[in-house]
Amino acid sequence: MERDAKSRDVKLRGGRPWSFDREKAVETAMRLFWRSGYEGVSIGDLTREIGVAPPSLYAAFGNKAGLYREALDRYEEKFGSLDLASIEKAASLTEAVRALLEGAVRAVTHPNREPGCMISSGLTACHPDHLSLARDAAARRNAMRERIAEALRPFASASEVQRLARHLAAVMQGISIQARDGATPVELQEIVEDVVSGLKHRPEPKIRKL
Repeated sequence: MERDAKSRDVKLRGGRPWSFDREKAVETAMRLFWRSGYEGVSIGDLTREIGVAPPSLYAAFGNKAGLYREALDRYEEKFGSLDLASIEKAASLTEAVRALLEGAVRAVTHPNREPGCMISSGLTACHPDHLSLARDAAARRNAMRERIAEALRPFASASEVQRLARHLAAVMQGISIQARDGATPVELQEIVEDVVSGLKHRPEPKIRKL
């Protein structure tokens, strides 16, 4: 009901009513920002694709940055989670890492989505005016790294898990960028195999799931 209410008539500052599908607008903006990045999408692009005039867009989201943050939230809600079910089924660290990275490859090469990860590649470089958005994107990447560490905690010692999570987050970020550059799932799977092969040659931690 709350979502329906957001999509119904909203009033502009002057009091004139207008019909605006807010949920669809966020979804459209997410796809645009995902494909072209924050600085690669103009207000004109957004209003044209969403089908609204600039005053309606500003009234609903405040500004382009506000819409971008909502688009990031939508991306994280729909596509940004780890494949925890597969990781939890793993019997060893190498199996858990394979599940994590293969899930990442599937996500960034899905045929019905934009290539790459919106969070991993978002605002890694930007105009100084957009530093607050860049800091927000970095915080989201840090949060993802913490989720990786938490998922791998049953398989690695406390002293190892943070270092391993940072390494795997960097691998996943590279996988995302290569997917945007056109790398195929088969090519990206080679990266997964190399990482897993390296882990197999390390001493297996004593820790096991309860």
